[in-house]
Amino acid sequence: QVQLVESGGGLVRPGGSLRLSCVASGSTLDNYVIGWFRQAPGKEREGVSWIRSSDGATYYVDSVKGRFTISGDNAKNTVHLQMSSLKLEDTAVYYCAIVISGRLFTRALSGDYDYWGQGTQVTVSS
Repeated sequence: QVQLVESGGGLVRPGGSLRLSCVASGSTLDNYVIGWFRQAPGKEREGVSWIRSSDGATYYVDSVKGRFTISGDNAKNTVHLQMSSLKLEDTAVYYCAIVISGRLFTRALSGDYDYWGQGTQVTVSS
């Protein structure tokens, strides 16, 4: 069993920055992929960024490339999502999720996750 806890959400003006954190606990974690997702009211869930623990490989959806940076601290089983140049359309509940077995990136990019966090609200507003 793995628990994921997100933090760092809040209210920010357009052009501002926020840093989200996702802490995984509960089991010994070796090789895994953690992904960040977001869901705005009335919209479908959207994958934002992913990172693989073994080699730090990352992946970003086009809408956040150049603005968001995902990073990991394996010793702390923590993944951060640094969000900069935030736009109104970035407003959403942000979730992290983890894949801990199988073909990690394949499962992650297809939305096949083992555990999910509860989410943290990010609101971009002037």
